[in-house]
Amino acid sequence: MSRIRGKVCVVTGAGSGIGRALAVELAKRGAKAVAISDIKADSVERTAELIGRGTEIHTATLDVSDREAFAAYAEEIAGHFGVVHQVYNNAGVADDDPVDVFGYERYERILDVNLWGVIHGTKEFLPHLIASGDGHITNISSLNGIMAQQGLSAYCASKFAVRGFTESVAFDLEEEGYPVRTTVVHPGGIKTGIADSALEWAKDTGVPVTAEKEARTRLYNEKLLKMDPARAAEIIADGVESNNPRVLVGNDAKLLDALVRLMPRRWPKVFGLLQRQIEKELETPAVETAPESELVHR
Repeated sequence: MSRIRGKVCVVTGAGSGIGRALAVELAKRGAKAVAISDIKADSVERTAELIGRGTEIHTATLDVSDREAFAAYAEEIAGHFGVVHQVYNNAGVADDDPVDVFGYERYERILDVNLWGVIHGTKEFLPHLIASGDGHITNISSLNGIMAQQGLSAYCASKFAVRGFTESVAFDLEEEGYPVRTTVVHPGGIKTGIADSALEWAKDTGVPVTAEKEARTRLYNEKLLKMDPARAAEIIADGVESNNPRVLVGNDAKLLDALVRLMPRRWPKVFGLLQRQIEKELETPAVETAPESELVHR
């Protein structure tokens, strides 16, 4: 059992969303120390404030796509605490557009953060996890590491790769007899700011932001991203403590995982129908039941 109590844990992308919730949850479960990092310094400091007292905290600004910076970070954490038991490779970004207009530099950005960030975190911390005698690697994939979606070729490529990478690493560790377990996590719709962040990044970098892209962001925020990150963190932590190699977070992830496995040829059509229904609901204005006089003054 990969107990969290008394362990030194590392969480990347801890400045918001699932990463922030994970850091807080690990502290609640009695982690001895939590090392949190994010590319945004102010956001990781806010996470530290939410963790509060009782757990030793190490904060850092880290670009997970930078191999040398990650190597230095791993050495710093191991030197600071003397041991590292658990690593949660959570940092990730999203971006969407059809493949014919999705530039190479955008592919590189997604793969550098979502895939190379996971590889860097696994490789650089692995010697320390082995030395701990009770290590655990948790890599955050996605529902899009199970099923593909239109306009998400880069994101899906990165998240399918995280799944394959983690499962292959698990075989290697078992074959070598190393005392390190792995868990790959597939969250469904979690109420994070990833869709908004993708839209803001597009605007900041000059990527065309169409009405369709803005509507898709609204669709995710209002209809698909529903689960509280705190609940997602609980499910992930439960999975780690149970040594589950694969964790599905949310009923949507469980449903679509089953759909893909049971209907390998037909699931895209079924999923398309579900998505169009959700889009239709989003376009339909809510029916007001208040008196007409009240409606006029709203």
